[in-house]
Amino acid sequence: MAMNPTGPGDQFRVNRRTVRIEWGDCDPARIVYFPRYFAFFDDSTAAAFEAVGWPKPRLISHYGIVGFPAVDVQATFHRPSSFGDDVIIETRLHDFGRSSFKVHHRLLKGDVLAVEGREVRVWSAADPAQPARLRGVPVPVELIELLRVQP
Repeated sequence: MAMNPTGPGDQFRVNRRTVRIEWGDCDPARIVYFPRYFAFFDDSTAAAFEAVGWPKPRLISHYGIVGFPAVDVQATFHRPSSFGDDVIIETRLHDFGRSSFKVHHRLLKGDVLAVEGREVRVWSAADPAQPARLRGVPVPVELIELLRVQP
């Protein structure tokens, strides 16, 4: 089984998408309720794969995975976002190991960094011995290559 680690000098694509902050994303203070940022980031991770031709439903059916759940999440909040704001989320998948990878998100209001998010995710399939459990499986090398910035 071929390993597919990436090195510290490897460069990966940045996917950008615009998100409009909706009423339901906000708390009584009229700013985004913090868990909503993690939902935005989850959607942005899927969008990064879709940007290279692999929407999440296709990844799941083609590779026989259940998904790529987050096993570690962090966020730093610099500026609040409010109902009606249009924000840009920049997402980069990087540091691929055998079955894990890191994700870096930058949520921008105009040119200002409002929120920064970091995740570790695991490419996961059902464990054949215990189907109710998940196990990490190798991230397909061809996907890593699609996400890599080509020289």
